[in-house]
Amino acid sequence: MERHPPALSHFLYFVAAIATLLLFSVLAAAAGGPPEWSPPFDPIDNTLLPAREPPPPLRLPAAWSEHQNSPPSPMPQPYTLRWRAGVSLPDQDPTWLAWPRQRPGWYLNWETNQQSEPILWGLGQRPQMALPPATLGIEFVPVVRMQNGHLHPAPSILSELAQQHRGATWLIGNEPDVRWQDNTSPEVYAVAYHRAYHAIKRADPTAQVAAGGLIQITPLRLRYLERVWQFYRSLYQTTMPVDIWTMHAYVLREARNGWGANIPPGFAIEQQGVAWGVQDHDSLALVEQQVRAMRRWMAAHGQQHKPLWVTGYGILLPAEYGFDTERVATFLRGSFALFTALTDPALGPAYDAYRLVQRWSWSFARDSRYPTGNLFDDQGAPTPLGDLYSALLPP
Repeated sequence: MERHPPALSHFLYFVAAIATLLLFSVLAAAAGGPPEWSPPFDPIDNTLLPAREPPPPLRLPAAWSEHQNSPPSPMPQPYTLRWRAGVSLPDQDPTWLAWPRQRPGWYLNWETNQQSEPILWGLGQRPQMALPPATLGIEFVPVVRMQNGHLHPAPSILSELAQQHRGATWLIGNEPDVRWQDNTSPEVYAVAYHRAYHAIKRADPTAQVAAGGLIQITPLRLRYLERVWQFYRSLYQTTMPVDIWTMHAYVLREARNGWGANIPPGFAIEQQGVAWGVQDHDSLALVEQQVRAMRRWMAAHGQQHKPLWVTGYGILLPAEYGFDTERVATFLRGSFALFTALTDPALGPAYDAYRLVQRWSWSFARDSRYPTGNLFDDQGAPTPLGDLYSALLPP
């Protein structure tokens, strides 16, 4: 048998060792670690509704037929009404719903739709983001969740997803000011936002990263936001980098005890907020007040030129409290008119004719916990509110 010269043998051993190390590195990276934190399936301590019992957990509809062959639709052009109008969708796959031809231009489901794709003959896994088919014509906007500073997905996975889906818009946190949502104090939010922002931007400098997402904009919630802003600047010695600001525009009571939005984490137990009542819940005047308050805060912090998205608003209280279909329809119709018409040269960005709101998302497409404003029923068919939503959009 022919023997290799010693130098060649050593070289081959070296190459084999390097290849083995590389293989193990790839496998380790592909396998990944456990997530830092996963959102609870059934949030506890939810006192949002004025009732003794919390709302029922989200249930999957029993009679859905998948892929209902909705007519194809193109992606909307930026700054058209369809591009502006979105919807919150607890169900991950929007193709389960029978979308009419006139449909929203974007949706969120408070997740990143992270899935695992097997690689290397099944020896490892790589994170992937499940996206709706392009023919649906509805943009998916991922949401990064957090709790106690831990991100879901973890920063390493965020970087990989951002690299795969360049140019996406990422919302960082969902109601961190609410204890049954992301339940994060202002200072911890600032740190978690910093980690998420840089994990995404390192992988994709073209990505848009959005901050905010508080349940409503009140003096108390603006104090929360101010603490985030100031702590970020003091800790990192720079202004908090934000491409898009977001907010929710619900109208809820703020008190430590009783129904409503409660008091944000990190605030004193005796702290009190607004005393809005049940019948204020569909006040468009209070929705406008919140938008203007948020825009004033943005302008005071050099953020007037940034977009503002209302990433959650609607009617959460049930019909038993007076919110029948006709009343909700009036609110839905009025909200489209309000968001479209709200302008102010002192507060809005010039590139969008000084509009105060660039995009908005109705709650919900279908949610069994808060069904009052549902656009679809449990069989995936449009409700009367769904028909109205569609009629508000251009043909």
